[in-house]
Amino acid sequence: MIDKIKFMHKNESNKLQPDVDSEATLVEKIVELNNHTWELIQTSQFEDAQCKGEEAQLLAHKSNNTLQEGRAYNYLGTIARLRGNYQNSLEYYQKSLTLFEAIEDTNRISVVIGNIGIVYRNLSDYQMAIECYEKALKIAQDSGNKEEMARNTGNLGNIYLIMGLYTAALENYNRAIVIEDDLGNISRKAIHTGNIGSIYFHFKEYSLALEYYFNALNIHEQLGEKLGIAIQSGNIAGVHLSKKDYRAALEYYQNALDIYLSLDNKPGIAKLKNVIGFMNHNLGSFQDAMECFKQALTLYEEIRDKEGLAFTLLKIGTLYGEQEFEGYNPAQAEQYLLQAISLNGELGIKKEIYSCHETIAELYNQIGEGSKAYHHHKLFHDLENEVQSEEAKKRAEQFDYERKTAERDKQTAVERAKHEATEQLLHNVLPPTIAAKILDGTKLIAEKLDNVTVLFADIVGFTRLSQRVTPEELVQGLDTIFSEFDTLAEKHGLEKIKTIGDAYMVVSGAPIPREDHAQIMATMALEMVDSIRKFTSIKTDAPIEIRVGIHSGSVVAGVIGKKKFAYDLWGDAVNTASRMESHSLPGKIHVTEEFISACIEFDDSSDRNLQFTSRGKIEIKGKGIMNTYFLEQ
Repeated sequence: MIDKIKFMHKNESNKLQPDVDSEATLVEKIVELNNHTWELIQTSQFEDAQCKGEEAQLLAHKSNNTLQEGRAYNYLGTIARLRGNYQNSLEYYQKSLTLFEAIEDTNRISVVIGNIGIVYRNLSDYQMAIECYEKALKIAQDSGNKEEMARNTGNLGNIYLIMGLYTAALENYNRAIVIEDDLGNISRKAIHTGNIGSIYFHFKEYSLALEYYFNALNIHEQLGEKLGIAIQSGNIAGVHLSKKDYRAALEYYQNALDIYLSLDNKPGIAKLKNVIGFMNHNLGSFQDAMECFKQALTLYEEIRDKEGLAFTLLKIGTLYGEQEFEGYNPAQAEQYLLQAISLNGELGIKKEIYSCHETIAELYNQIGEGSKAYHHHKLFHDLENEVQSEEAKKRAEQFDYERKTAERDKQTAVERAKHEATEQLLHNVLPPTIAAKILDGTKLIAEKLDNVTVLFADIVGFTRLSQRVTPEELVQGLDTIFSEFDTLAEKHGLEKIKTIGDAYMVVSGAPIPREDHAQIMATMALEMVDSIRKFTSIKTDAPIEIRVGIHSGSVVAGVIGKKKFAYDLWGDAVNTASRMESHSLPGKIHVTEEFISACIEFDDSSDRNLQFTSRGKIEIKGKGIMNTYFLEQ
């Protein structure tokens, strides 16, 4: 009997122990499933991530593990968001939020509310997005969670950037950078730096945008972060595309694409294929464009990204309707465009829907289907009016929100308005980097720059011309010519210093140094001489000519004035460039040996076809005998 009791006790002990172990094992399994789900999301394997996330949620629910079930729903919400299923995403996030609120997990509550804000941003409901980000930020601040403070501050910057509120965007990005610095999170700092570059990109301050993009790119390269490198390469490509430098744009887009391919990042690959396809379409390389679009379509189908799919269907349909395309096929165009309309209808993206209706209406007009064209034109106009009405409503809501905010903190609003006015004024009269220093409180701005190139140009016979025209004609004529020069300076990333009467002064390599300062100035000078040929005298209709002088060397650069600021240059290089201009000849670009040396020193393998003709030794006022040359194309 004793043996029997011992035997039964032993069995009972063995039975109880596996129950404890199985419970611990189950928790480990759920945690592992959730972790695996997140890893799959990061590599864009959404189908597998969905399966793992659903399995984690089911097991967590059965075992009453609120924390892990909340995690699973949060990941499922992110998968749905990345696939463009925004309604499902909101439902998942709400379930996650309810679970985290039940266990009062403030850190995760902040995360989920921030994620909900991203969904509203994607739905273009910017007011709701702002409310979510601010709520998440407040929770993070109260709990001292700096990671979430930085994340939501950066997200506020993103939403203000989309809305065109650039000052507010810049303020939030700078706040986020301060927090990231405190956390030592260099990677996230690089992301915000790149976003600041996007602000300057929207201002069309391309040199400054590139400066920030390259700073961000360098950080990502130092950290070996391929995804960050790809993103910033794409941003740099976008600047070159805007400047119509298609070769450089394609080079950077291809670099980004190669990285996405190495990472098997399907959303990134698909996006870049669409961008490159768009460029090829505009350049008339229709077959290459179609290949890119078809590859993007396959990828979006694979990852079930409905928004990307709809966009690509529209692009393919538009290309099939291009009469110059050797694969021109109206039936195929109609098929793809109707699919795009249907899919955008499911997603509820009205802007894309009416864009599709407009495109297909043009197709039907083209092939003589008048009744169908009329039908889609009507749908296009109806939707366009509806969207404009909704946008007007959103603007009204935004205005009301801003009014209430101003009422709560009137003094802050006034100070911000003053700051913005000052900033705008400074940006109008000073280089962006110099304006930023003044806004930061720098009292004295002065620096020596060893390698710059200075150009002076003046109009030949200006004194005689000014005596023969009215004041209005004179000012208008000078404004037209100098505006043309300003456009060239902006195109090449050079800084106009000032105009004095009919003289025009520009510098290369200041305030931002650049290795190719001489070569790019040579290009600028040749284009100035070329562009002036289209202008003629108002009275005589005779061609107008300019004299140009260039010299390379060192200068002192700085800001003078307390109320009226001016960025100026001083030094022998400025005086010598001025002397080159005054001793030049009509239609000629008079340069020094130092300038030629600077051109030769920087060899970027570009084909600028520069040619220098010796003028010999001449007496230069204040300089003595000098060997000088004429720059020619």
